[in-house]
Amino acid sequence: MTLEPVVPRGWDEADIALLKERRFLVTGGTSGLGLATAKALTSLGADVTITARDPRKADAVIAAGVARDVLVMDLADLASVRVAASRVSEPYEVVILNAGIMWTPYALTVDGFESQVATNHLGHFAFAGLIKDRITQRIVTVSSLYHRFGGFGDGSIDEIRRRCEGHAPYDARAAYGDSKLANLLFMEEIERRRSRYGWDFIAVAAHPGWSNTHLFDAATSTRAVVGKVASASAGLFAQSAARGALPTLCAATYPGLRGGEYFGPRGLGELRGSPKLVQPVARAKDPRLAANLWQVSEELTGVSWE
Repeated sequence: MTLEPVVPRGWDEADIALLKERRFLVTGGTSGLGLATAKALTSLGADVTITARDPRKADAVIAAGVARDVLVMDLADLASVRVAASRVSEPYEVVILNAGIMWTPYALTVDGFESQVATNHLGHFAFAGLIKDRITQRIVTVSSLYHRFGGFGDGSIDEIRRRCEGHAPYDARAAYGDSKLANLLFMEEIERRRSRYGWDFIAVAAHPGWSNTHLFDAATSTRAVVGKVASASAGLFAQSAARGALPTLCAATYPGLRGGEYFGPRGLGELRGSPKLVQPVARAKDPRLAANLWQVSEELTGVSWE
């Protein structure tokens, strides 16, 4: 029996071995957790590429020395995802799928998908699938405590498709919960398939707890008041983006992982603190739900991992 790794209390950046000449790709690297993650990796000597929707923000990150290179990519636009993936010519040891939006009003993307699941899951599913042959060690997916509010209804293929296409009655929190649950189901399904298809990498996941990353700033519509209160509270009580990035850094660099590990903060309610192994809700490990989501994701994105 293989023992799970035990992350020491107080683990932080200082516990990471130097990453000189190791190559990392971080999506959404111009703000929040993505920027904090890229900054930490670069400070340890890693060769870091980020993706960004806004080229001007990306240029500022490059100029600040936080990353070496940038791929312009809009995760909510599959044409943009395909162009970015076509420009990945060199291998990356670790790809960190980080970008996310939260509690946005109802909107469809250019591809006809609900915007939160498109950005937080479908875009990443397509991008990672297109570059999978250039990933040599790990895929790290950044989820959220809000995965607990996701469920995809009855979990059937038809229901998952309806929600991805925005046909279900819309609730911003539920849609965000579905998208963050999808991140964990994605990890679990990679782990079920990778030995079958000979993929070289493992899949792991992390969540940042309660971190001041301004995700709530976009909360409007029926959740506007809740979002504004949450955003103001985060500024006062949440941990910094740099602290929130620690579980992601642990998932990306901790030695001896075998795949399927999920990291979050150690503190009360997993809201803040140094990283440790945590457990998602049971449905995040449901093989039927994961397989159905995978099938719908391939169908909607046109990207077949096999």
